[in-house]
Amino acid sequence: MNLPLNSDFTGKVVVVTGAGGVLCSMMAKAFAQAGAKVAALDLNEEAVLKLAEESTAQGYTMKGYKANVLEREALEEVHAKVLADFGPCDILVNGAGGNNPRATTDNEYQHEAKEGQKTFFDLDASGIDFVFRLNFQGTLLPTQVFAADMVERKAGCILNISSMNAYTPLTKIPAYSAAKAGISNFTQWLATHFAGTGIRCNAIAPGFLVSNQNRSLLFNEDGTPTARSAKILASTPMNRFVDAEELLGGVFFLCDDKAASAITGAVLPIDAGFAAYAGV
Repeated sequence: MNLPLNSDFTGKVVVVTGAGGVLCSMMAKAFAQAGAKVAALDLNEEAVLKLAEESTAQGYTMKGYKANVLEREALEEVHAKVLADFGPCDILVNGAGGNNPRATTDNEYQHEAKEGQKTFFDLDASGIDFVFRLNFQGTLLPTQVFAADMVERKAGCILNISSMNAYTPLTKIPAYSAAKAGISNFTQWLATHFAGTGIRCNAIAPGFLVSNQNRSLLFNEDGTPTARSAKILASTPMNRFVDAEELLGGVFFLCDDKAASAITGAVLPIDAGFAAYAGV
């Protein structure tokens, strides 16, 4: 891929959680291409092993590790392996997260609900709990495990993945929106807590991207935008979706100790202007 900026992460150990997914696998590959030694973590071991194999075949340094970001003990075991393979963590990208259908309503508005559809009152408590745990604890626990390396050496960078939902909640997905708002808040808390240790903590807030997971929600079979997609584009000043690789400039900038040396506690929107538009 064509890397943004001229950031050189040679010698840096970068740990990426959620690296089995589309966005974080791209980030892992980009860091490796920029010279880093990358530890790609995901519950889907097959996905990260394949990712690491492909990157290694291209001459980059990467290893895949099976890891459950909701289990402290499992993360400690992976941490020990990463220390043995690459050394202490310099940059942690907390990319694990996501939504769940059990925490999603069928309708945008309660008054439009029809019989048989899942409304706010039908949301599954266990599904909501899972979304909060995956996004919030799935960021907190890896930070507890890997940031210890940074405190000891008085240097390091943590990058969390927030969302445009954190600024203004989207309809249908209350748990995911609230969880991502928590990530933005937690990013600021971490930045303050670690301020005297040499660790910086920031986040990116991606806008709307088209992926295999949401393509059917955004486009009809004939390729035309769905009603929800049309709403998104009408509320986006650049009138387009964000391309996945457009996240890399913000990721590299915030993780570059020279370029962003005084930046901590920031949440950077990468959203084609969505957060800036009031609708009129």
